[in-house]
Amino acid sequence: MKKNQKAVIALAIAAVVIVAAVAIALTSGAPGESKKQIKLGYVLWDGEIASSNVIKLVLEEAGHDVELVNVDAGILYQGLANGELDFTVSAWLPATQKNYWDTYGDRIDSVATNLEGCRIGLAVPSYMTSVNSISDLNGHGSEFQGRIVGIDPGAGIMATTEDAISSYGLDYELEASSNAAMLAELTSAYNGGEPIVVTLWSPHWAFANWDLKYLEDPQGAYGGAEHVQTLARTGFQADKPEAYAIIERFNWTQDDIQSVMMDISGGMSEEAAAKKWIDANRDKVDQWING
Repeated sequence: MKKNQKAVIALAIAAVVIVAAVAIALTSGAPGESKKQIKLGYVLWDGEIASSNVIKLVLEEAGHDVELVNVDAGILYQGLANGELDFTVSAWLPATQKNYWDTYGDRIDSVATNLEGCRIGLAVPSYMTSVNSISDLNGHGSEFQGRIVGIDPGAGIMATTEDAISSYGLDYELEASSNAAMLAELTSAYNGGEPIVVTLWSPHWAFANWDLKYLEDPQGAYGGAEHVQTLARTGFQADKPEAYAIIERFNWTQDDIQSVMMDISGGMSEEAAAKKWIDANRDKVDQWING
């Protein structure tokens, strides 16, 4: 074979090797991590919609492929326990989702607290001046039509409210619906100055949008301060160490999450509201990503 032919073949082989190496580099993601899509589970509470969209974009910025998976709270914990979901930033503990944690917690990795100072309870418009405590509800059953407007039946706050109805001896029916349906009823009642009692939680944009108040809970049926916890499936840290490090550092404030929720409630898309917050909080996001 002539020398120039050998040179051409050698160059061709070298080019193939280089192209293959580049292709591997482009598809391999972070060192030591597979390209498998990360499944992020969340519940349809306004705060969890906000937080899940934010951490999704942050992880994608860091080079990870993330799928949002909306599920009921029970399925969320079950999915983490059996490995069908990779992680969530939607766990309300220690009281709200206590029953799910008691059932599945020994098979789930408790990663870190991502939001503090949370609360659940029953709320009414502040113009309901004669009703200030849960125990006051029995004297005003006809005004409220003997109903408490709730959200999805699998939510922890619904089970807690059933316990509260029993503890306070309330002659009320808890009506299951959805977060959106509850807010629609609250909007209609508030705009008409009508009585309504709903299951609600903080942080929530409703408290910024309307003048609402929690009913006092002298028996402590709804527990004390709550926090939101990041949970992961067992083995996620070993499979995706860089992604795990990001969700372990993920922590923000009530003001942070409220700003995203308000933008979404004002008509901005969930992803656009998350992107707006990320752009405005570059230092915090960089710390989550880089440590």
